[in-house]
Amino acid sequence: MKFTSVFDIIGPVMIGPSSSHTAGAARIGRVARDLFGKKPTWAKIHLYGSFAETYKGHGTDVAIVGGLLDFDTFDERIKTSFEHAKNAGLEFEIIPEEANKEHPNTARIVMGDDTTEMSVEGISIGGGKIEISEVNGFKLRLTGGLPTILVVHDDRAGCIANVANSLAMHHVNIGHMEVSRIERGQTALMVIEVDQNIDDRILHQISLIPNITKVSKINN
Repeated sequence: MKFTSVFDIIGPVMIGPSSSHTAGAARIGRVARDLFGKKPTWAKIHLYGSFAETYKGHGTDVAIVGGLLDFDTFDERIKTSFEHAKNAGLEFEIIPEEANKEHPNTARIVMGDDTTEMSVEGISIGGGKIEISEVNGFKLRLTGGLPTILVVHDDRAGCIANVANSLAMHHVNIGHMEVSRIERGQTALMVIEVDQNIDDRILHQISLIPNITKVSKINN
């Protein structure tokens, strides 16, 4: 087995007893917050498989809530995230589900505020690593390991090329890219992992491209 770094062997610096059930859960919550773009005021956290069976003992619930509050895996405040959520005005509900997903460590977070709602589904694949598998019904594969741009756009010819050309003009290298659509000719989603953090000015320029409806980012 080939390891690319020491962290592949020892796992992440973290609070909690389990890299999969605690650190991974915290990362799912934190990436979900990044995708939402701000602190939600409410969240419904659906847990599946082993997440649903052992979340109290492994602290999966407090970890996801901590992630939604933007706490990193090593943040001591994760232990008391429920209290911090109350103080921050974040109402949440933990919902263990009987139905199983394809992966046993799966969480689906539905969150929002007065104006916006978003659903994010993620899995913890071990060693604190995660994959976001769905955002608002769009199937994707997002690891959160690299800076990432998410582009919601009309499913029209030229959109993908225009976004790629815009990044190339700013010497931004694309490491991985996926495009997902729910229905042909309707709304689509680009997920673009890049090699460096993205300046907001670049995102603004992308947002001005025809048929682009929303642009957001996750910086590493």
